[in-house]
Amino acid sequence: MKIIGIVCSPRKGGNTEIMVEEALNAARQKGAETEIILLAGKQISPCDACEGCIKEGACVIEDDMQDIYQKLENADGIIFGTPVYFNNVSAQAKAVIDRTYALLWTGKLRGKVAGAAVAVRRVGAGQVLSLLYSWFTVQRMITAGGCIGYGRDKGEVRQGTGGGPGSTALGEAGAIGKAMVKMVNRVSK
Repeated sequence: MKIIGIVCSPRKGGNTEIMVEEALNAARQKGAETEIILLAGKQISPCDACEGCIKEGACVIEDDMQDIYQKLENADGIIFGTPVYFNNVSAQAKAVIDRTYALLWTGKLRGKVAGAAVAVRRVGAGQVLSLLYSWFTVQRMITAGGCIGYGRDKGEVRQGTGGGPGSTALGEAGAIGKAMVKMVNRVSK
């Protein structure tokens, strides 16, 4: 079982990365092979609506997304992490979401287990989770849930609260990692 975590933050070592790494640690403890993918420093162009993916069966834009396509296709589960920027996903997350339009036509994400990790300062986490769950549904992925971590500065999610009553950010992240493994095992039976 392979679970990947995609960190859609423009900065390394930030709260989104901490959340995704915690989820992957929990998944590893339950027996999953894991890999983290940092988008910081990668060149991922936005979708340009060329419709090349419809004609060719794959995105024709040559950039760092080509490697990510392979990792998405080979994974059983995907933890998608993003910070909240102005009540929405980061620009990096939006570029990846839009570029997976190419995979919609081939169904390559269909049936994969998906989870969300959202790092937020104050507001917008619920809206971003809803957006990610909608994307998972459009791609016909199986949603295992999500986690929220509150913190403003780098590292604050380590002591930050989660989205649920009495929860911690890292506690929720660990729970989503375990839920991913459980769901992948159920789906693969």
